[in-house]
Amino acid sequence: MDALAGLLDGPRARGAFLLRAVLDPPWSIRIEDRAPLTLMCMTRSTAWVMPDSGDAVLLRPGDLAIARGPDPYTCADTPASPVRARIGPGGVCSTRFGTPLAESMQLGVRTWGDRADGETVMLIGTYQLGGEVGQRLLDALPPLAYLPAEVWRCPLLPVLEEEISRDEPGQSVYLDRLLDLLLIASLRAWFSRPEAEAPAWYRAMGDPVVGQALRLMQNEPARPWTVASLAGEAGVSRAGLARRFTELVGEPPMAYLTGWRLSLAADLLRTTDATVEAVARKVGYSGSFALSAAFKRVRGVSPQQHRRSAAS
Repeated sequence: MDALAGLLDGPRARGAFLLRAVLDPPWSIRIEDRAPLTLMCMTRSTAWVMPDSGDAVLLRPGDLAIARGPDPYTCADTPASPVRARIGPGGVCSTRFGTPLAESMQLGVRTWGDRADGETVMLIGTYQLGGEVGQRLLDALPPLAYLPAEVWRCPLLPVLEEEISRDEPGQSVYLDRLLDLLLIASLRAWFSRPEAEAPAWYRAMGDPVVGQALRLMQNEPARPWTVASLAGEAGVSRAGLARRFTELVGEPPMAYLTGWRLSLAADLLRTTDATVEAVARKVGYSGSFALSAAFKRVRGVSPQQHRRSAAS
């Protein structure tokens, strides 16, 4: 598994919120849905995406922005336009005074806005649940990532534009997978950019020694790894691996392994009905007691509490 594959193994949209927004200026929409990740693809005219903290970006046709939640942000035709609508959790839309807008601005299947041939068109895809996108991926992203059309060419955008308003059998599953592919393509382009500032462990994947140890832990988390066994696989001394790993990744090998195992466990607890015992053994713990102790020590809650919180 390469570094990007390890990072992107988590995205799994399930009934994603997908929308084709068609708007006439002036317009401004406040996004407060607390979604973990949203993709915005501009297909006609322009739009400003303005996080509460950080620089705003202007999207032109073919541009794409990735907003990392849960912090709110605003999309508008100009920064000065007054807010017309608010998007809350679950994609619920209302005026800024709370009046529902979903029906009054409905223009057809997954299409919403002022009129069918409005001046501005934006495609929006939202991962609504934390378990759909691994925390490691969210941690690797800025609040707002921006890809101008001239630095990436993605054949999936025209496909999404054509398919988003269709109502065919199995269409929601088809669109979920299409959104996953679009996210992977955009992140692959983003992490190749110098401004991406990829996390230390991602950059360390290029090191012949540390990268080997990282891949072993990511691919086989259930193995009873020690620094000595990792060093043996990588062909270096135990002390040499420990020193180089800590220098490049920013934490010792066993600390990284604990974080990786608990991230995997957290996603499994959110997205499957597997018992805590089964999850523990799948990610490298001897049983539910050992996983619970590590989970509570690092995350502050038990696996059962984490599962209940995710479900609610």
